[in-house]
Parts: sequence; structure tokens; C-alpha cells
Amino acid sequence: MRVLALDYGSARCGCALSDPTGTLATPIEPVLRPATKKGFAALTALVREREVGRVVVGLPLGLSGADTVQTREAREFAARLDAALDVPVDLYDERFTTAIAQRAGGTTASEDSRAAAVLLEDWLVRHG
Repeated sequence: MRVLALDYGSARCGCALSDPTGTLATPIEPVLRPATKKGFAALTALVREREVGRVVVGLPLGLSGADTVQTREAREFAARLDAALDVPVDLYDERFTTAIAQRAGGTTASEDSRAAAVLLEDWLVRHG
């Protein structure tokens, strides 16, 4: 089953896709302005076209584990996706994924999509 991880941001949503075995996470093109009608349609089309069986949305908790404004936005976005898709949508703690992606570098993928790949790798290890 392919898993799609999303590093949600209002301007850009980083995306990473697993291979069908759920072993490898590959950053793919980010989706611009994902909360708009066009951006949201692009995400739902991506799920259908890539035959995604589960979506994992990064949950940007504060360092203390508390919700922030971004956390609430991500929760609302995940709920909207869940209502629009026929596959499960999970929230997953994304603390430190951007920092890890910045340190790793080494790829032409966007930083947002590299962060989504870090998130997906961690999710796959814990749920594989």
C-alpha cells in the first residue's frame, strides 16, 4: 500500500510518497496553496492517480507538545481531507522533521517535500 505524507503549510504543502511495499519514502513535487480549491483538487487527484492507500498529515505540535495556531490549521486541513477521500487520513507528530531535512540536504527536492519524506520514513518505521 502506498502512503502519502504531507507537510502542510498554507503557501506550500510538501509531499512524499512511499513505494508500494511501504519501505521507501521519496519526496515529490509540493502542492502550492493546498487549502485553495485548485490546491485541494491537486492533492485529491494525487491520491487517486498514485493509488494511495493512506495519507499521513504532519502535526506541527509546539516543542512542549501543545497545540499552536499551525497545529489547529493542520488538524482542520486533515479533517477536510478525511471528508473528501476514501482512504484513512492520519495525523502524525512532525516536530523536528524540517530541521532533519535541512541537515540532510543533498537532493533537488523542495525542503517541504524533504520534510514530508522524513515524516513518512518515521511513520513507516513505526507502523510498518
